[in-house]
Amino acid sequence: AVVSTQSTGVYDKLVKPTSHVTDYRAHITGLSAAMLRQRGIPFKEAQREVAEMIKDKIIIGHDVAHDFAALGFSHPRHLLRDTSKYKPFRELSKGNTPSLKNLVKHYLKAEVQSGAHDSIEDARGALQLYRQHRPAWERSLKMQKKRAKADSQVGQVAEKVDGLDN
Repeated sequence: AVVSTQSTGVYDKLVKPTSHVTDYRAHITGLSAAMLRQRGIPFKEAQREVAEMIKDKIIIGHDVAHDFAALGFSHPRHLLRDTSKYKPFRELSKGNTPSLKNLVKHYLKAEVQSGAHDSIEDARGALQLYRQHRPAWERSLKMQKKRAKADSQVGQVAEKVDGLDN
């Protein structure tokens, strides 16, 4: 699902699978084959719509690599804010990938994922986590960018020095 910065649902469509599904895990997903046949849209249509919608936008989510892999495309790294990758959040799970459920419970004092999967609820949870930590998060990204630039400049100087030795 995609939500706006106001946490309103913008895109939440069922997508027809492109391969045979052996287990819909209905107790978790709330989905069935009949539901997808009746209300699902073709994969290529969803792929195109999402790609257009997110182009040049900052994407906030949880463990979004899986979402992009399922969609068959990527998004520029500098435009991603992934709650599963943010270092202070990872400390909650001793450096491992934290679950969205635990992050929301710990930082927002709220419950998510207590019944069937709700992608809008998940998207809202990730957005609220980002909002709560946005100033520190964005500062850390600026520092990473500065360090990367400095490392790149050091590498360029080293290459020039090596060139003088030859």
